Amino acid sequence: MIDIEVSANDLKTIETLEETLSSYEEVVEFRRMYGRPDYFLRVAVADDAAYNAFLTGRLTGLPGILRVESHLTMKKIKTDD
Repeated sequence: MIDIEVSANDLKTIETLEETLSSYEEVVEFRRMYGRPDYFLRVAVADDAAYNAFLTGRLTGLPGILRVESHLTMKKIKTDD
């Protein structure tokens, strides 16, 4: 799970960011939120190394992103699956 805050709220930046993030196959859920954070992403990757590669190689440095906060699951307690 990843929270994202944006640094700019102009329409072009938001549309470009949403198109880019939506195109990543690792992103399995993508929501625009009211308040903070601006976006919530749920990603699915193979392991910690793939997660780190996704964060540093695909999210970090994208235009419009101010802050990325990552939440890794320690243990599933209850799930709908």
